[in-house]
Amino acid sequence: MNWTLALPILVPFCAAALAFLLRNRRGSGWISVGGSVLSLILALQLLAEVLRHGVIATQMSAWAAPFGITLAADYLSAAMVLITAIIGLAVALWGMAEVGQISARMGWHGLFQTLIGGVTGAFLTGDLFNLYVWFEVLLISSFGLLVIGGQRKAVDGAVKYVTLNLISTVLFLCAAGLTYGATGTLNMADLRAAVAAHPDQGLMTVIAMMFMIGFGLKAAVFPLFFWLPASYHTPHYAVSAVFAGLLTKVGVYALIRVFTLIFVGDQGYTHEILLWVACLTMLTGVLGAAAQSDFRKILSFHIISQIGYMVLGLALMTPLAVMGGVFYLLHHIIVKANLFLVAGVSRRLTGSSDLYAIGGLYRSAPLLAVLFLIPAFSLAGFPPLSGFWAKYVLVKASLDLGQGLVAFVALLTGLLTIFSMTKIWAEAFWKAHPDGRQPRLASIPARARVLLLSPMIALALMTVLIGLFPDPFVTFATTGAEQLLDPSAYVATVLERGAE
Repeated sequence: MNWTLALPILVPFCAAALAFLLRNRRGSGWISVGGSVLSLILALQLLAEVLRHGVIATQMSAWAAPFGITLAADYLSAAMVLITAIIGLAVALWGMAEVGQISARMGWHGLFQTLIGGVTGAFLTGDLFNLYVWFEVLLISSFGLLVIGGQRKAVDGAVKYVTLNLISTVLFLCAAGLTYGATGTLNMADLRAAVAAHPDQGLMTVIAMMFMIGFGLKAAVFPLFFWLPASYHTPHYAVSAVFAGLLTKVGVYALIRVFTLIFVGDQGYTHEILLWVACLTMLTGVLGAAAQSDFRKILSFHIISQIGYMVLGLALMTPLAVMGGVFYLLHHIIVKANLFLVAGVSRRLTGSSDLYAIGGLYRSAPLLAVLFLIPAFSLAGFPPLSGFWAKYVLVKASLDLGQGLVAFVALLTGLLTIFSMTKIWAEAFWKAHPDGRQPRLASIPARARVLLLSPMIALALMTVLIGLFPDPFVTFATTGAEQLLDPSAYVATVLERGAE
């Protein structure tokens, strides 16, 4: 067995078990931080292995593919595991200053590590049934994180979140069952040939649409996004940050994996639907954000609008478009998680997340203002930040295919994103606080200040670094897109490794 693939999943669950056992002790959150550090080291090791070999795979308990449990990683998988570890460490540190002892005793840190383990497992699994299992792990742990704190609106948001995600999970399981009944396998590498060879391609398209709806619910695409803005603004800000960065991206990843590896026989139909879904997701998300006045609600709707860009790369299905989708996926996780962390510090300093009830942050907390502007400008697509290159590639890919209307929607969404970010800046940072309060960072204890600011500064620097030196990241995303569009190496590695 290749432990390089197994350990990134195993470590978060070990950290979760230890955090649960010691949850009544002060400082138990450092177990989560330590587990996140180790996860980051293992993710870097996994990425190095993938860079050397292109695709790596292993079989659990020596059961040969396609019958056993497969773990596999290509460029996209390895990058997603690494970015998960980075966000996990950033939020684990930040959460040490926000998550109180009561929430820690209720198991917050253990649930957080369970969530990270579930996300990592979803990115590394090589079969559909275990993807379903990891979705279940995500659902259970995310529900626990949503309700910890006991506030009425948190419970209400959690119920909405779980209800819709349960529907998605049931639809996914039904689609997986039909797939197995029709092909006799759930191994994703094996399914590529099995689906293509099936005599009833109409049935395969129906099953593909079931997967599209199931994963679309988890990714919060149009018109299936309504659960997200109803729940993401209710829990701890640390929970909102990790949800915003990672959870919907698991759905996007699943869409990309399934519709580049398995269901590729009717792209004229499925990808036309994805193209309309992408455009409508961008527009409805950004218009929803423009109508809000709560910091977290604005950011929640912008998760939806930015998901549209990622789906757009898949829908256009050219090498440049898929590369842009991969690049956008990785950039957005960093930016969106950081914006929620900034919102959390803003709430701590001003006492509210309502933009019309706060203000004065530019003068009294200029460092926080800078830490907001960097991810905000990146989200809107300002050069030379990472968001500019991601949007540029997707717009160019649209124009190359003669999709002028799609390019216009992408650019319009960027302009309306600027409007929302400008509204946050004007109300929360530029104008004076309505109560005359001077919300200074120095009012936060020194230890908490370090824990809050360090992850935000690191994520902001990553955004700037990707923007100023995009070449290695574009090259990486290009190779990742090539592997997705020509998965022969993935299929051969998984099936040959199972035969050894």
